[in-house]
Amino acid sequence: MRPLHAAAAVLTILAMGAAIAAGGRAVLHGENGRVAARAQAGMAAQSKAPATSAIPQPKMARPEVYSRAIDPKIVAPPQLQAEELERVEPRAPLSELALAGPPKPPKTKMPDDWNGTKLFQPVASAAGVIQARGYSVAISGVDIVRQDETCTDGGKSWTCGTRARTAFRAFLRGRAVVCTVPPEGGRDLITAECRVGNQDVGQWLIENGWARAAKGGPYVEAGEKARMARKGIFGPAPSLSGLPPAPAPFAATAPPTQPILDPSAAATPTETTATPPADQPAPSE
Repeated sequence: MRPLHAAAAVLTILAMGAAIAAGGRAVLHGENGRVAARAQAGMAAQSKAPATSAIPQPKMARPEVYSRAIDPKIVAPPQLQAEELERVEPRAPLSELALAGPPKPPKTKMPDDWNGTKLFQPVASAAGVIQARGYSVAISGVDIVRQDETCTDGGKSWTCGTRARTAFRAFLRGRAVVCTVPPEGGRDLITAECRVGNQDVGQWLIENGWARAAKGGPYVEAGEKARMARKGIFGPAPSLSGLPPAPAPFAATAPPTQPILDPSAAATPTETTATPPADQPAPSE
């Protein structure tokens, strides 16, 4: 039985190989047919096309697209009528930060019981100006009388500015002055009210005629009274009759000088001529 089985197996294998070979030939024949049909269709289409179809056609240039409908070579504003334009006021800034001004200095908050700053050892640089502790304070309501100012009385000029400053210094006498200035001083001139004890400094200057009242100030009435009474700078020039006369200027005269070791100088009976030492050797020729 074994030889029969082996023979049957060999026949089966041979039959299967023959079937596979026949199928491959059939598939290859179908593919070749389709390729040939395509080639024939392409040749037929080429035979029907004109002879100039093989020449490449030039591409048409696309026009440049602009964002605005204007002449690309000429840019000009549109023509407007003059009566169509209207100027309007600028709007208000949205906040103070938009303003271009300099920053404002911070405000110093004073306590409720603050009555002023005490200035020790004040010095009057003019009638109406006090300097102390780095402050330079001008008395408010008063026109300052400068040191070099002069006044005229009966055609005679006198230095009323110096006299007013001297009277103001005598009034202060180095006493502490309380002025309504901030606690920290500065280099600028500050206008403020000042007092010595209970005495108003500006009131004293105006009542005694050592300063002029500012227009619209609180001392206008007192200034008119001092002018009518001819006080201070409104009065006559100070009398100098009781003072001793000024000494005459002294001009010092220098004594005549005589050159030393000058043999040509003539000696007088009261003068002595200096001679060189005897042991000095004679100069060589």
